[in-house]
Amino acid sequence: MKKIIVIVGPTGVGKTKLSVELAKSLDAEIINGDATQVYKYLNIGSAKVTEEEKEGIPHHLFDIVDPKEKYTVYDYQKEARKKIEQLQKQDKQIIIVGGSGLYIKALLYDYNFSETKEKINFNEYQLEDLYKKVKEIDPNTEIPKNNRQRIEGALRFYNNNGFPISMQEKTSKIIYNVKFIGLTTDRETLYDKINRRVEVMIEDGLLNEVKELTKNYPHSHIMNSAIGYKELKEYFKGTITLEDAIGAIKHNSTTYAKRQYTWFNNQMDVTWYQTNYKDFNKTIKQIKKDL
Repeated sequence: MKKIIVIVGPTGVGKTKLSVELAKSLDAEIINGDATQVYKYLNIGSAKVTEEEKEGIPHHLFDIVDPKEKYTVYDYQKEARKKIEQLQKQDKQIIIVGGSGLYIKALLYDYNFSETKEKINFNEYQLEDLYKKVKEIDPNTEIPKNNRQRIEGALRFYNNNGFPISMQEKTSKIIYNVKFIGLTTDRETLYDKINRRVEVMIEDGLLNEVKELTKNYPHSHIMNSAIGYKELKEYFKGTITLEDAIGAIKHNSTTYAKRQYTWFNNQMDVTWYQTNYKDFNKTIKQIKKDL
């Protein structure tokens, strides 16, 4: 079975271009690992790969969910594993690319999910029954069966987030043969790239994109949570100025990049490569050589 290549890192480091270049040389197909890019119409703000950028390479799990729907980690895990199985049967090389660490971890590691979330009145259940519910949604739990407070907390966490609390902890129970590749750069360069990227998104029509989505999907969950969309939605509601909204997007984007680094460093065995912005082909050549 061919080793799955997983490309991770913060926004703006060149993951999309690297994935396409590797796919061309390896005859690979690409699976999305970004929580926002699964949604239709969220294009500019999510920096979604364009048809031109794809260069004819098959891309999967992009543009598959209507913004009115709530797409969970469980949904992604189920559909992405199905796609991996299909591609492996065809003996295809697979590349997963994205910055959503939780999605990638749910896909590649040994986690089981319950499809539905049950609203629980804790007072109606004995401790033993509550613990059974925890084990159903989180077989990896290490919570003691006699600790009611932590058991209830784990159930609340799952109901609020759609994934088990143990996913926040490091595990080595990976279920695929995987090579993790990370792109990185120094923080000052990264933050400059992120801030400039936000400005380019505004120039490319992000305001119109958010305005249309807000009109067509006023109650969309993703519009209230995705960076670039939630801030401009507040602008269109009149609660903040455009300047403040753009400033918030930049701030939230750089803060998210910090969290991405922390997650990937703590959760996965990533081989990091410095992005050469002056000659990105050198970065690509080095990674190809190592692979």
